[in-house]
Amino acid sequence: MRVSFDIGGTFTDLVLLDERSGRAWLGKCLTTYDDFGRAIAQGVRELLDTGDHEPADINHPVVGATTLVTNALIERRGADTALITTRGFGDTVEIGREWRYDLYDQQLRLPDPLVPIRQRFEVTERLRAGGSVHTPLDLDEVGRIADRIAEIGVESIAVCLLHSYANSAHEEAVAAVLAERLPGVPVTLSSHLMPVIREYERTVTTLANAYVRPVAGEHFADVERAIGQVGIAQPLVLMQSNGGVVATATARQYPLRLLESGPAAGAIGAAYVGQRLGLDRLIAFDMGGTTAKVCVVENGTPAVHHGFEVGRVHRLKPGSGLPVAMPVVDMLEIGAGGGSIAALDPLGLLKVGPHSAGSRPGPAGYGLGGEQPTVTDADLVLGYLDPDYFLGGRMSLDVDAARQAMLAHLGPAFDDDPVAAAAGVVRVVDEHMALAMRVHATERGHDPRTFTMLAFGGAAPVHAARVARILGLRRVVIPTAAGVLSATGLLVAPPMVETSRTRLTELAEWSDDTVAEVYDGLVGQAAAELAEPVHRIERFVDMRFVGQGFEIEVPVAGTDGRQQYLARFAAEYQRVYGIRPDYQRAEVVTWRVRAYGRFTRPELVRTAPDTRAAADAPRTRQVWFPETGLTEAPVLRMLAQPPGTRVVGPAIFQLPESTAVVGPGDLAEVDRDGNLHIMVNLPAANQDTRRSEVAA
Repeated sequence: MRVSFDIGGTFTDLVLLDERSGRAWLGKCLTTYDDFGRAIAQGVRELLDTGDHEPADINHPVVGATTLVTNALIERRGADTALITTRGFGDTVEIGREWRYDLYDQQLRLPDPLVPIRQRFEVTERLRAGGSVHTPLDLDEVGRIADRIAEIGVESIAVCLLHSYANSAHEEAVAAVLAERLPGVPVTLSSHLMPVIREYERTVTTLANAYVRPVAGEHFADVERAIGQVGIAQPLVLMQSNGGVVATATARQYPLRLLESGPAAGAIGAAYVGQRLGLDRLIAFDMGGTTAKVCVVENGTPAVHHGFEVGRVHRLKPGSGLPVAMPVVDMLEIGAGGGSIAALDPLGLLKVGPHSAGSRPGPAGYGLGGEQPTVTDADLVLGYLDPDYFLGGRMSLDVDAARQAMLAHLGPAFDDDPVAAAAGVVRVVDEHMALAMRVHATERGHDPRTFTMLAFGGAAPVHAARVARILGLRRVVIPTAAGVLSATGLLVAPPMVETSRTRLTELAEWSDDTVAEVYDGLVGQAAAELAEPVHRIERFVDMRFVGQGFEIEVPVAGTDGRQQYLARFAAEYQRVYGIRPDYQRAEVVTWRVRAYGRFTRPELVRTAPDTRAAADAPRTRQVWFPETGLTEAPVLRMLAQPPGTRVVGPAIFQLPESTAVVGPGDLAEVDRDGNLHIMVNLPAANQDTRRSEVAA
């Protein structure tokens, strides 16, 4: 048996899987911020009891994802950190790219560096771009810096020297002195973490890893302790932002690789469901309690990008955050979740998010002390959520408290009508998410109307059909494990490590021996971090025409030579930019491998049925829709419906961890695996006649 958990901003999701039968038990409980392991232990025990299993039945590593790394950076709750860099480069983290993300904002704010100037130390040394020594490293000066760091009492150290991606000798010599003078203080070297060009991004990335490293180590220890307390004698492995899992020892050393682990797991889970259903073009829509995420999945694989911004000053303005040069599943994060707070701005206009009520105090309807109206409160007032069946009946919601929050904070703008206020909140958040999805897809050259939306997370199934209608999408799929699909994705993700290194190589100067040497080094590093035999290798290179400032990623094969690299680059360049220049001088900037361990992907056939569902008599409740106002709609337990069940909306399908809302005129059908397919009743103006994956 296998078990997984995903620690979210509001809920911790869990899945227990019996590989022999393909049967899965799902769980969700409020995240416990004082001790994340407490929610995990509670959830695992509940799942084992529900499935009548023992801890000893779990015979595979426990797979986890966490928001701790992201939250530590955003909330600045990391370790007291020092930076050691080349003389003259101590202000790199302040100067950045000297680029204004908003040309017309005279009060423009930039993200504060992770370390103050007094904790940035410059050492005498200099490497040339090719890695040769221009100025030798002054080891005596390094010793004096180590003594000053000891006096300050920092908890972690980042070392990022100029051009160390080409030669790591100086950084490793600095690390040796620090290990002698400051035993026990973790040191992050840029040449080990991310040996790639661009000093600002590499420095920020190294600092970020050092900043979260002690906190992450304590967090992983707490989780391992919780697993042991349950009685599970299996190791912990963790999801990385690139969609692969890695041993805890590697995660402790490079916790920054877990920056977007939960969203990455959701994208992997969506791709898995899409493959089972034969859908190769998906918009994965994940909406939880804190944020919503959107990811385009093609041919069963979400795209991976090698850059991410964290802690943006302005959430929707690229360039306003800290640039992290890490491989991350390509997705857009939207400040809209079930806990997003709705409020009136100074002009009396309704705004929703980006601030969230979280799990404590949570939405007003949770009855835990929250007083601000949220998206969850709006869904509750409109009848989308069942106050007696939240979390499968394990948590009750307070409709009156939700109505009161709407009246107290939004009433003046809606004639003191809580239903009108709730409808306004839902419309704003749905339009906001639809716009973000449209921009995200079109920026990548896609027409969203030719995709199927796969909605998951606690809140996405509530809003998916309406968002699809706004976008002009014809089909929405709600997986049987929609409420905890990220935790499901953890179970089907392979062990994988990605390593990269910058080595500028013009194709005209190609050398088979040099290329083999680069790849041998990358594979060796990946094998050490993977902590198990390498089963499969994928190769990529970042290439550009000579003279260009930035490059694009190109997949290559191990048997490719110079001509094949040029041909693949030209084809990818044309795909990205729409033109194919008649220019032959191209160069490889960064070499990259993804190393996979041996992995047999389990099959999740069907979620274990809700044992209470069969005893419930058919019923209806008042639900609000723009087309009908308040109307009676049938309420069905989704997991209790036999395959082939068809319902014309309006209707509500309840899952223990989520709720799917079917709009008026939409057709909903349950497939053989228990997934719900919603054919959206689009207005004629939104119809698209091009290729779609909706069955004729």
